[in-house]
Amino acid sequence: MMNELFENSMPFFLKDFLMYMQTIKGKSPNTVLVYFYDLRIFLRFLKLHKGAIPKDTEFNDIEISDIETDLLKTVTLSDLYAFMSYVSNNRSNTAYARARKVASLKSFFKYLTNKAKLLDTNPATELESPKIIKRLPRYLNVEESKQLLSSVDGEHSVRDYAIITLFLNCGIRLSELVGINLNNIRNETLSVIGKGNKERVIPLNSACIKAINEYLKVRPVDGVKDKDALFLSERKQRISKATVQHIVKKYIINAGLDPKRYSTHKLRHTAATLMYKYGHVDIRALQELLGHESIATTEIYTHLGEQELRNAVESNPLSNFDAISSK
Repeated sequence: MMNELFENSMPFFLKDFLMYMQTIKGKSPNTVLVYFYDLRIFLRFLKLHKGAIPKDTEFNDIEISDIETDLLKTVTLSDLYAFMSYVSNNRSNTAYARARKVASLKSFFKYLTNKAKLLDTNPATELESPKIIKRLPRYLNVEESKQLLSSVDGEHSVRDYAIITLFLNCGIRLSELVGINLNNIRNETLSVIGKGNKERVIPLNSACIKAINEYLKVRPVDGVKDKDALFLSERKQRISKATVQHIVKKYIINAGLDPKRYSTHKLRHTAATLMYKYGHVDIRALQELLGHESIATTEIYTHLGEQELRNAVESNPLSNFDAISSK
């Protein structure tokens, strides 16, 4: 993935920044790729905004490899907010997407100023991130989860059942699931590599152990291209993220659930929510299981209980009765 990224045409300072984030800051390939996409959009916008190219130039055709540091030195805080306005109005970026771009810009200009010494002042120092309204994560309830598991059928049903079982019981990320190797499973535990290349160990319950053992009985052995990988595709190579997403969507539809509401990540939310609601799991233990760097990320699941309490109070038949006003 990284080799393909660096084959893209880009100015030296962007390539240096991406390599710095990968090798020194230890960011994952996916994160570095996101930095590239965000900053490519910004640099294309910059050429248009500063009048370096004709206004009618097709945006996706704008070349960024010829951008020199002199253009970066002209960037002001006002230019950065103009960019945020552009991605909001012209590209329909959500608050989450804009917040991510703000983070990319702040890291980029901090590097250019403090590390590369290409800029004297950092225009992104005062750049603020848009306010994000935190919403409770969507998740399947117990019956819907059972419904999803029961919907698994077909030629690869044993493999697919194991995949969905791990999602629903362990709360692992999509990237963590496709990255599982055979030697990651030992003594009824699963070790996965999460964000920031951090390894964590997850205990496997009986449902997971049974599902994995059943799959290992039918997992191909001859002609396998990636012999280490646990989950294999029809081509006998490590299963891809796209294939897993397709599998999950197919069974969500089979189960009569809304594919627009649920995804692989929502299955992770489901596991976390069910563990918290029914297992009375300590918030720190849940943080460890999910691989959250910040406890604040995990705390969103504690609010699910609070919401249910509020719903109970609101459902009281007296909740809308006002004796004073009715007199």
